[in-house]
Amino acid sequence: MSHLVAIVGRPNVGKSTLFNRLTQTRGAIVSEEAGTTRDRQYGKVSWLDREFSIVDTGGWVVGSEDIFEGEINKQVEIAMEEADVILFVVDVESGITDLDDEVAAKLRRTKKPVLLVANKADNFAQHYEAAEFYSFGLGDPMPISAVSGSGTGDLLDAITKNLPEGDYVDETLDAPRIAIVGRPNAGKSSLVNAFIGEERNIVTNVAGTTRDSIYTHYTK
Repeated sequence: MSHLVAIVGRPNVGKSTLFNRLTQTRGAIVSEEAGTTRDRQYGKVSWLDREFSIVDTGGWVVGSEDIFEGEINKQVEIAMEEADVILFVVDVESGITDLDDEVAAKLRRTKKPVLLVANKADNFAQHYEAAEFYSFGLGDPMPISAVSGSGTGDLLDAITKNLPEGDYVDETLDAPRIAIVGRPNAGKSSLVNAFIGEERNIVTNVAGTTRDSIYTHYTK
């Protein structure tokens, strides 16, 4: 998969809402419950004359009571490693938190382009409040509202400017689609991981570990 953009950040900053907005789908489950997203969720974005893939990730957490913490963070790190451009999403309403600082510290060490996305900036006053995120040292915060779509056009312009040159290659064209279904804890995620030879999906003994419908490209 080429031209990949990763959406990262702490829980409940609106990453999945932004994913759905940019892909113009409802591919990612959106909830006020922290930790709703666990596995990586991929989609496709078209903007003007460019196309690219985008991946939604679970919220980065440290020292929580979430039994999935380690696995979710591993999925986030895989997404950042795969990506050409990283969107660091923060929440204007709640301001800077310790978890934001944790993510920012990781991103300052990357050599990849990072766009600082100040979400939930639903009015002009909140646009000014986004200035506090300058302290991360990751460039200018881009105030947006993933719910209304405000500011997402400018964000898409910035993404396409930072993407590598070359044409997007859609690896899904004419590929057959196979759905793996079954009751909880039957081993569906383990089967997917075995097919593709990597830890694509989080696997635990807890029923309902997988929440989203996860798309995976498989080449034999």
